[in-house]
Amino acid sequence: MGGHGSPGRRDGEREDAALSGTTTKDDDGTIVLTGATGFIGSHALTALLHRGRRIRALVRHIPEDGAAASVEWVRGDLTDPAALGGLCEGASAVVHLASYIGGDERRCGAVNVDGTRALMAEALRARVPRVVHLSTAAVYGAGPHRGITVGEVTAEPTSAVSRTRLAGEAYARHAGAVVLRPGIVLGAGDRWVVPSLRELVERVPAEWDGGRALLSVVDVGDLARLITAAATGPRPVPPGVYHVGHPDPVRIKDLLAELSALGVLPPRPTEDWPWPACLERLRTTPGRASERQFALAARDHWYLADEIWKLTDEPPGPGPLSRLARSAEWYRAHLHGADTA
Repeated sequence: MGGHGSPGRRDGEREDAALSGTTTKDDDGTIVLTGATGFIGSHALTALLHRGRRIRALVRHIPEDGAAASVEWVRGDLTDPAALGGLCEGASAVVHLASYIGGDERRCGAVNVDGTRALMAEALRARVPRVVHLSTAAVYGAGPHRGITVGEVTAEPTSAVSRTRLAGEAYARHAGAVVLRPGIVLGAGDRWVVPSLRELVERVPAEWDGGRALLSVVDVGDLARLITAAATGPRPVPPGVYHVGHPDPVRIKDLLAELSALGVLPPRPTEDWPWPACLERLRTTPGRASERQFALAARDHWYLADEIWKLTDEPPGPGPLSRLARSAEWYRAHLHGADTA
């Protein structure tokens, strides 16, 4: 794939831009975006366009409705390093949101590790002044975790997805990236969290250990705002790893109650089962969700996230429970489709 932008920029100007976190006068302001057609990436694309930025989006398949004048769709795959040549030329930021979260361990490594390494090498070669990389709080492993800061506990990923995403972080950090570790992300396009919650409430029809678990949760629209601010805001965010979630944790009891009130999940049960009884019911009831996935929702997984909102000067908003009403219709339609598929 050929180069993009203006290859004639002087090396000294590029180096100054990379060190200061600002764009140079001949920088075209383009944002390189991966994952633009995915759940989080599609919201980030919208947020970046609303900020008036031009986007160069690397995608495996160009969307049929991808006719926005401010988006340059580049067909390519993270697993093909040749496709990345010139991708970052002249860009003011790289926003890397693409990942593979399926069960193929080989592809996990190819996309989340090798693909990230190749993209970050291209960002370094092009001296892109800002890099934002999306990871996950799942790299911490089983937990429970209650109100921890970055580095307070050792990352101990338990799946191929989280192991390879942690490995990919190393290449992003070498490129000077702002690495974001969200917990639970909710909103239109979520095909994982709320569908899994529906399965779990059907398999374990009780209040889970009093419903007291505290979770790090963020609405996808608020996450997209944060990503956009990190990539384009007037004040560069220092490179490093940051938790992402609303500063106030969400109790699982309150999350399930709100989803039930919106008609997304069944009515809430009246019985309260202790944790061992919940696990026993899960183990004896067939389903796709694992014990690990159940524990992520029913046990504390709360990570302190105030710092990134302050550094980006972005208000965190009213909280993910307040945002659910705007995605409830999407969830109802998606879950109904799953019932009839």
